[in-house]
Amino acid sequence: MTGSNEDYAPHPHIGGRVAALRALAAWRAAAPGAPRVVLLTGSPGSGRSRLLTGFLMLCEPEYRKQLPLDEMDPSSVPPDLPAPAVPTAEGRTAAQVLWLLADHYDLNATSAEGVYAELAALDEPVTVVVPDVDRAGPVRAADEPARLVREVLAPLAATETVRLLAEVPREQAADLARGLPPGTVQVIDLDEPEWADPEGLVLHAQAALNPRFGAPELPFTVDPAVRLALGTAIGRRAGTSPLVVQLAVNCILMAPEGFDPADESVLPTSVGEALDLHARRLGADPQTLRLLLAPLALAEGDGIPVHLWARVATAVAGQDMSEAIAGGMLLAGPFVQPEEQDADAAEGEHGRTLLRLLHPAVGDEIRAGLPNIRAAQTQLAMALLEAVPDQDWGRADPYVRDHIAGHTLEAGLLPQLLTDPGLFVHADPVPLRAAIEAVPAGELGPPARTYLRTAPLLTRTQAPTTLRAALLETAFVEDGLPEYAEAIHQRLGLELPWQTLWSLSVPGISAVTVGSLPRPDGAATPVAVLVVPAGTPGALPVGAPGEESGSAVLVHGLVQADSLGDVDPEQILRPSEEERAAAPLGLSRGADYLRVWDRADQEIVAALISDTPFTAADLSPDGILLLATERGAKALRIRTVDAGIAS
Repeated sequence: MTGSNEDYAPHPHIGGRVAALRALAAWRAAAPGAPRVVLLTGSPGSGRSRLLTGFLMLCEPEYRKQLPLDEMDPSSVPPDLPAPAVPTAEGRTAAQVLWLLADHYDLNATSAEGVYAELAALDEPVTVVVPDVDRAGPVRAADEPARLVREVLAPLAATETVRLLAEVPREQAADLARGLPPGTVQVIDLDEPEWADPEGLVLHAQAALNPRFGAPELPFTVDPAVRLALGTAIGRRAGTSPLVVQLAVNCILMAPEGFDPADESVLPTSVGEALDLHARRLGADPQTLRLLLAPLALAEGDGIPVHLWARVATAVAGQDMSEAIAGGMLLAGPFVQPEEQDADAAEGEHGRTLLRLLHPAVGDEIRAGLPNIRAAQTQLAMALLEAVPDQDWGRADPYVRDHIAGHTLEAGLLPQLLTDPGLFVHADPVPLRAAIEAVPAGELGPPARTYLRTAPLLTRTQAPTTLRAALLETAFVEDGLPEYAEAIHQRLGLELPWQTLWSLSVPGISAVTVGSLPRPDGAATPVAVLVVPAGTPGALPVGAPGEESGSAVLVHGLVQADSLGDVDPEQILRPSEEERAAAPLGLSRGADYLRVWDRADQEIVAALISDTPFTAADLSPDGILLLATERGAKALRIRTVDAGIAS
């Protein structure tokens, strides 16, 4: 039961859950006998997120000043302490959640193991709250919640200086608890009688029906006696699920015609029953409602754009759903949450409306009723691909562009899609990377492997489209896929700041120099001189016989990576200081970036970043950048007219 006491005011956001709040307050206070780890769980729709939100209000020093703490049960109010770290999991990968935590505590760690070690070494215990574990990850089929529990929550729970509160699905709560010593962990399951809140559900229903709180004025909402009786019936029928209460009220208020508040048989006891009862009350086939909602149940990200709804619903249903959708908001409305998305001026996008389901549990119910998830995702993915104008990803709807990978992953078709450089360049790298990482490595082709190698750089820098294209162009050349680099230049219509001329995999390069090799029969040949360790295949020792320095040089063509054979390094002419000073471009360098700038106006014309440190760089007077990293060397022709990438 709730353990409520009429002498105290309820939490204004929760309206109940006193027993659970008492347990959480004891955890926050580190009271004697209180567990170090608390796992908050329950069935989808049981109110886990709402309870945790209400508790965090009490933990945030500024927000708690707005709450009637003096009127609340003192045992349900945590002490006034600094706010805990709250790395929210929704939409994030396990790694992102961990690094949010590292940033919160200003840790210097460079690895996951280092984060846990530094947390354990802090002078004071740390308090961490992780909400929405079930909503982790940018791609649903990648099963990021399980990874988050395994790779982040389990090590945190095992760190004795960490006090952890996490909201997790029931199965994962059980797995976590089994791995901890007795007395360390408490599982609060909101469906269990000890923690359930039937009184709160009734109050929730009664408040939702009250015109004072926004309900329309209807015979059963304005009459207090009828309203209270109806709210009591809704709460009783809903069992332990606040979501079922919400859906019941939504259905009644959206279509009140013919509703009999005295007939409890039209009040749902589950999410599935809410769907079916609402459809029947409107004279519709429940299957029609489920087919209308199926694309939203399969959706990724923030939801399906409204203009694509009919297309993808028809694809999933295998029949024309446009007429059902045209008049379908009365039918689907109680289960759908529209969201207005602002225009993105940087990407040239216009504002639009997205549709998503009111709660993930509605999606669970819809997906459970589909005969074949993979087949449904295949049909949906094909419909989305057909919506790409002329297969030009630069003109694709942002939802299609950024989330097609998630749909094709669940359909088992993603590897076939990972051959299009246009998708690599234009898609949001966070969900695309997550989807590709979920594919067995043996099923990925060379272009996808190159993308995965480059993706950490793309996501870390939040690189815009043109910079993504430039970094991928170079990566394809490095990995021996010049046709993909050429496709980026020729097919995508982007003006890249450079063209990668060649790449050479040679470890240990300590210096590079541009120069020219005079030829008696014509113009001098531009060359690249790479200082490498002695013994490097094809390299020429430095120094006279018997005076070797331990270094050697490789001499390659600067424009084309052709070895020039046994060239005497003494014959190579370096640009003079006057030639360099008169060149239109200048070069500046940091540990992980290079900038090429126009001497005339000081504007940056190209900014390079690398996931491995730059070890050397040089710039020819005619604008060819020669650089080296731990992997090797490469040469890039810098575009000088209207070129530029913000650093």
